[in-house]
Amino acid sequence: MKFCPKCNSLMLPKKVNGKNVYKCNKCGYEEEDHQTITVTTKVKHSIKDKTLVLEEQPMPAGAQKIKGILCPSCGNDEAFFWILQTRRADEPPTRFYKCTKCGKVWREYE
Repeated sequence: MKFCPKCNSLMLPKKVNGKNVYKCNKCGYEEEDHQTITVTTKVKHSIKDKTLVLEEQPMPAGAQKIKGILCPSCGNDEAFFWILQTRRADEPPTRFYKCTKCGKVWREYE
């Protein structure tokens, strides 16, 4: 999450003229997002065995770096995360992580 330095409101990621920026909806302050990481995720559903497979696709524009999350594969304590509503609207969203060291992607249900 990113907060506006002028009014301390939550800034939302947006695309403006092909660039990723954070914009404050309260005061209009804009700041360019300098992270240029491309990760991809394709979701395939198999009704037979109810398996979800994640493959490479662009990481959402709102992905942020976070410390203190341990990668289950290599033990690195830094990852990118993003949140998606993967189930019904009355259920909590799913938080996805991608390790900055080995690239493993995993998810956490809230």
